[in-house]
Amino acid sequence: MTSTVNIYCDESCHLERDTATVMVLGAISCPTTKAREIADRLRDFRDRHDLPRWFEIKWTKVSPAKRAFYLDVLDYFFDDDDLRFRALIVPDKSQLRHADFGQDHDTFYYKMYYTLLKAMLSPEERYCIFFDIKDTRSYAKEQKLRDVLCNSLHDRDQKVIERLQSVRSVEVQQVQLADLLTGIVSYASRGLESSPAKTTLVERMRKRSGYRLTYSTLVRAEKVNLFRWDAR
Repeated sequence: MTSTVNIYCDESCHLERDTATVMVLGAISCPTTKAREIADRLRDFRDRHDLPRWFEIKWTKVSPAKRAFYLDVLDYFFDDDDLRFRALIVPDKSQLRHADFGQDHDTFYYKMYYTLLKAMLSPEERYCIFFDIKDTRSYAKEQKLRDVLCNSLHDRDQKVIERLQSVRSVEVQQVQLADLLTGIVSYASRGLESSPAKTTLVERMRKRSGYRLTYSTLVRAEKVNLFRWDAR
């Protein structure tokens, strides 16, 4: 029987002209049948740490006062066999030559999402892919991305990717988890150590994954799969 997998996407430092040279795209995956259970577990951590139920798990909100909460969330990711994470690292946006390839940065952004997601897909399964809402103009490009992914799978009827849509991260726990893990990889890749709380999370993820978080893992790595994309 064909199973369905949910994939939740988020990104860090993806704007063309922000203060960071690194860009990271990340995606959390889990079986659709486990999605509600996982969301409930993530909500439960707020109760344990006396946080409001509406508190959003977010890398930018990591602080010394909430370090224990975020460590618990990170450990839960590693302890739950149904959760997997893949990230694509662009180490230096300043090296990109968009004009040479007839594209703008937004097109490059979706090309990188194609590279990230393609390795997560199998024609034997079905997928629902969720993006953190970007802007009101992103719908057409997201549907184009779906078309290209389906073509790469020789899926003319577009049955493999059942849907690809934007959602509000505050309403979807797994998108928030993707934000956290993507932020950790981005912080490590930027070589930052200014926040002791964030540095603690980087070290915990390094220890539990066995990776430095700045280079590609083996292609078949399952729990944490990283791909460092280098411009020609």
